[in-house]
Amino acid sequence: MSQIRPSVLLALLCSAGTCAVASSDTNDENSGIEKITVKSSATANKEPVGTFVSLVSNLEYDPRVDLQSRNMGEAQADVTIRGGIFENTGFRVGSATLLDPQTGHYFAEIPIAPEMLSGPEILTGADNALYGVNSSVGTVSFGWKPIKTAGSVSLGAGNHNFNLGRVHAGFSVPLENSKDWLIGFEGEYSFSESDGTIENGDHDFNRASGRVQLVGPSSQTDLFFGSQDKFFGWPNMYTPFNVNETEDLSTQLLMLNHKQYYASDSSFEVSAYSRRHKDHYVYSRDNPSAFQAFHETEVKSVAFSGRHSQTQSFALNYSAQFMEDSIESTTLENNFTTRQYYKASVLPEYQMSLKDDQQLRFRLGAAFDDTNRDDSEVSLLGDITWNSFNSDNTSQSIYLSYAQASQVAGYTAIGGSNSSGLFRSNYDLERETTTNLELGLVLDGLSWTFDSAIFYRKDNDLTDWTYSLSSTSARSANPVDIDTLGFEVLATKRFANAEIISSYTFLDKSEDYGSADIDASFYALNYPDHRLTLGAIWHPTDMVEISVDNEWRKQQENILRNGDDQALFTHLTLKVSPAQVQGLELVLAADNLWGESFEEIPGTPGRGEQYTLTVTYRW
Repeated sequence: MSQIRPSVLLALLCSAGTCAVASSDTNDENSGIEKITVKSSATANKEPVGTFVSLVSNLEYDPRVDLQSRNMGEAQADVTIRGGIFENTGFRVGSATLLDPQTGHYFAEIPIAPEMLSGPEILTGADNALYGVNSSVGTVSFGWKPIKTAGSVSLGAGNHNFNLGRVHAGFSVPLENSKDWLIGFEGEYSFSESDGTIENGDHDFNRASGRVQLVGPSSQTDLFFGSQDKFFGWPNMYTPFNVNETEDLSTQLLMLNHKQYYASDSSFEVSAYSRRHKDHYVYSRDNPSAFQAFHETEVKSVAFSGRHSQTQSFALNYSAQFMEDSIESTTLENNFTTRQYYKASVLPEYQMSLKDDQQLRFRLGAAFDDTNRDDSEVSLLGDITWNSFNSDNTSQSIYLSYAQASQVAGYTAIGGSNSSGLFRSNYDLERETTTNLELGLVLDGLSWTFDSAIFYRKDNDLTDWTYSLSSTSARSANPVDIDTLGFEVLATKRFANAEIISSYTFLDKSEDYGSADIDASFYALNYPDHRLTLGAIWHPTDMVEISVDNEWRKQQENILRNGDDQALFTHLTLKVSPAQVQGLELVLAADNLWGESFEEIPGTPGRGEQYTLTVTYRW
């Protein structure tokens, strides 16, 4: 692995005034600029090809995220941010991070229809340290949207015996005798199935979700329940032994959320949820008795976050969350089957007005993480931001941030057997800590944006899953210290009838496992050295929309990967909206247009080509 030289980092930081990243968050409580965020979407396509839309759909074409999938992203998605691993990434809805205590492979199992949520927003640096829980590198954050009276119904079909059906509807009306209050109801049901884009890659998914919402002059309250069931297969899904593995998942989520606005530029949000997840894993569908595992996890949590603006120049950002989990498993051998998590963070903010519509902002605070089974950790976080606002509605911002964060390992990594089986735990795993130094710049024009960031991250005791030539029958959990140097840039340009989205990311890592008996990494060292994305949305006529997302990557070498370390993926969509029938849409879509066989996870076959035709009627 190439080594990161301090002199190289210093030189890049000194020159980053022309290449660094930041942006403003649209939510009051997230007024920081620790992430790449643009006014338009980071991808051209919003709907996936091959199943119904979920919270991870098309994240594989988002330049801020690396989605490493088995079968497809909506089947099993390892969502990584800035070269971290899947367990470094959290999913936050409202004020609460949704946790799966068994393994981060199931973090994205969230049965919420995307129409109900805003986002995704990618929190990194100080914002992640402030709002994320047990997610040391990044958080994918969503907020609850107001319900609108609208709906849609969709039917789809495609190659590999693919079929899809979906219905979604929302209804919002004023309360009787109280015109300032609205009550809303929203629900959806979705299903899809296919034989799979490769042999033994079939799936059968369904999801039902609904919520009731009460909106007042300065508040919004949502009560949500969702349930989804997913069966899917894939050769070498988790193990490199040429077997056809399957997963059967069932997830239920009950969530209550209340957001309250008050005073000037002040708000708070309270979220509470109960999540139950079941997993039935079969090592070989041809011989189920060879090995299978059953897991059932339950998580209960309450979270609180907000922003209190004391004066025009001073505000307090804060967040807190408590979680309690439990697991029933056929593979865990010790008594480590329950845990309680505590997180509290505060980030005071001071703003200073400068001449010529310029502003300087200082934030400095701390976060406290603890569990009833692990050592606690206090983390420092803060940033300095310069903003300049022009009379023509353009702006520039530069920031420098420093943030620490920490997390603890999941039960699969720490609670199973450490001497036998396919997945071997490590009882000596300690709390993981991350330090992130970042310099950023954002330029916001009338029809274009340019965002970039350069960062240097130190991960200590990061839990990785590794492979050894001396023990080829298993993958093992091991700690590793990794230094990561990263650079990312995202640019968009809007025309009268088109939009272009382009990005480039670079990652360089140096690692120390403290052991010579580790020959390959499944996750921590599975990252792209170079990655380019190019998306476009074109409206040649009022009736026709053409959307395309492209991704090219050069992946770090890995002895477990079969085939090339380079890949090119394309997602192409043609949408026709006939003027004769208002609300009707005909969508032809193709994913992996060039038949790329790249292994996103070393040793696990990549997805094949998928073509679909979907008919949707909206009202």
